[in-house]
Amino acid sequence: MGKTVDIVNQKGGVGKTTSAVNLAAAVGARGYKVLLADTDPQGNATGGLGINKRLLERSIYDVLINAMPASEAIIATPFANLWVLPSSMNLAGAELELVESSRRESRLKTALAPVKDSFDFIFLDCPPSLGLITLNTLCAADTVLVPIQCEYYALEGLSQLVATIRQVKRLYNPYIDIEGVLLTMYDGRLNLTQQVVAEIKKFFPNKVYASVIPRNVRLSEAPSFGLPAVYYDRNSKGSAAYDSLAAEFLKNNATERREA
Repeated sequence: MGKTVDIVNQKGGVGKTTSAVNLAAAVGARGYKVLLADTDPQGNATGGLGINKRLLERSIYDVLINAMPASEAIIATPFANLWVLPSSMNLAGAELELVESSRRESRLKTALAPVKDSFDFIFLDCPPSLGLITLNTLCAADTVLVPIQCEYYALEGLSQLVATIRQVKRLYNPYIDIEGVLLTMYDGRLNLTQQVVAEIKKFFPNKVYASVIPRNVRLSEAPSFGLPAVYYDRNSKGSAAYDSLAAEFLKNNATERREA
């Protein structure tokens, strides 16, 4: 059975979508079958894979709200072993529509269950909030990967995120665990970076990845071309960092590759 990894942080601008797109692409490039589910109404992960959100006939909105089978909304990407469950602008109103729904917190888990065996990994890209959509992703996930920027406010809100994960574990998903913590926008030359890293390691002992993501122009440019950075410029520092993260992630999971 495939593993579902939720990439979540309620703070915006921490490299969450960049990490979702590039980790998914890098793991796919290593021969593993990967689904990236874009649950953010902004749809940046969808656009980052070269898909025009405005032309979609089916999206994750239809899966969550209209009970469409996920298999009918999943799209193959031009990148090795990578599929996407895309987002659309309709998802912006989904939180309000979910409020009145039965089992509103488990819609995504129920929808992904029939396709979970078809993939080695399912990565979930979340909105920058702890609302109903993010609650759905936490209920659907086996583990949580937390990107944290190496800046002054990095730890702000982490207690709330951890408390939310614990509450989800107690009420809805007893098996959820922390997959790992990813340091983004890393600049080892700065004393502040070293201080933030030390605090994060205290907060998440033994969960911080050795691979770190630097500030990198190529990472910022790649989405405008509809390409993951590992395809846009394989030799860039950003691409190398995500390839290293993929290797570390796979080593931690020690998963056998499926036949594509």
